[in-house]
Amino acid sequence: MLPLDRLKTLTKSTPSKIILVVIDGLGGLPNPHTGKTELETASTPNLDNLASKGICGFTEPISPGVTPGSGPGHLGLFGYDPLQYSVGRGILEVVGIDFDVKKGDVAARGNFCTVDKGGLVVDRRAGRISTEKSVRLCELLNSIRIDGAQFYVLPVREHRFALVLRGEDFSGDVSDSDPQALGVPPSPIEGSSPGAQKVAHLANRFVEEAKRILKPHYPANMVLLRGFSQHPDLPSMGEILKLKPAAIAAYPMYRGLARLAGMTALDTDTDIKSEFQTLARHYDGYDFFFVHIKPTDSAGEDGDFDRKVFVLEEIDRLLPLITALEPDVLVVAGDHSTPALLRGHSWHPVPVLLSSPYCRPDTVKEFSEEACLAGGLGRLPAVEIMPLAMAHALKLEKFGA
Repeated sequence: MLPLDRLKTLTKSTPSKIILVVIDGLGGLPNPHTGKTELETASTPNLDNLASKGICGFTEPISPGVTPGSGPGHLGLFGYDPLQYSVGRGILEVVGIDFDVKKGDVAARGNFCTVDKGGLVVDRRAGRISTEKSVRLCELLNSIRIDGAQFYVLPVREHRFALVLRGEDFSGDVSDSDPQALGVPPSPIEGSSPGAQKVAHLANRFVEEAKRILKPHYPANMVLLRGFSQHPDLPSMGEILKLKPAAIAAYPMYRGLARLAGMTALDTDTDIKSEFQTLARHYDGYDFFFVHIKPTDSAGEDGDFDRKVFVLEEIDRLLPLITALEPDVLVVAGDHSTPALLRGHSWHPVPVLLSSPYCRPDTVKEFSEEACLAGGLGRLPAVEIMPLAMAHALKLEKFGA
């Protein structure tokens, strides 16, 4: 792919519109009983129709064999090389909930979790406690006072919260306490520089205080922290791609990432139909839309194959709300694979389809992993999807004389 500074010289503003639908955790693995993935199992006539008229393939979110986090997975789809532009999970959360982040603040993503009597993690999500309960627990944790920093504990959604540390000469280059595994204790937080060591020391003290306060609040009797980070220097999509971009995302992290990329985050309800209706209401005001769909990823992480199939079928059933708008380019992609078989993100490439009047159609007749193997896009880095979408929207000038 061309570096962003070179791509910027080719982009131009036009009335054409691009819609990027990101089905979080789209890719899957075959069910041992049927031999079919979630996408191959689902009945998706509308997606299949798009695939038959467009062009399909697979994306590599980062690099073959590398399992991506949600932040890097989305950055690639937005056109930013995730190996060059690193955005930590913590800063995404706090920007996504409209917290006024100051220069020098360090933010972390937090989970309320469950530990047993021996201090071992038995549930990283505390049974997905309600948002209402999370709000009450965050109020308790906001009573923590430790010399050397101000602490802000901010509820996000369900078991998720965000932690902001504000102080002098801080660095976000610290490790996670979340081991992302069960049957082990939370990890000690460590820093690799003086500023990071200061943050690590304060964060470890915060965790110990949180453990004491949360002891009577089973199943949310402990916290896990990850994604310590500070505000990044990310060029905006408006500047580089000459787009007027908008994001439709219910979950704060994805709203935060969209804002950091220069998108306007539109208010929406959390269900898929509401997100698609929000897109239709604002369709005349923007020329690029990022639409994020979360429940597929949640079902995969829970190991719920049937629920992931159900969500895929719901997306397909509601897809005419988008296709009726007749966008110049419609891309359906995923930020990563989340097979129910693995109960988490995986390294597998992700199906993608691009629909436009200017497509050179391939032989694919349905949107599935098996079918996309024969797609004309082949297997390409996710970071190349945005230039392809721009080209099909006639938003790129010729390169060279």
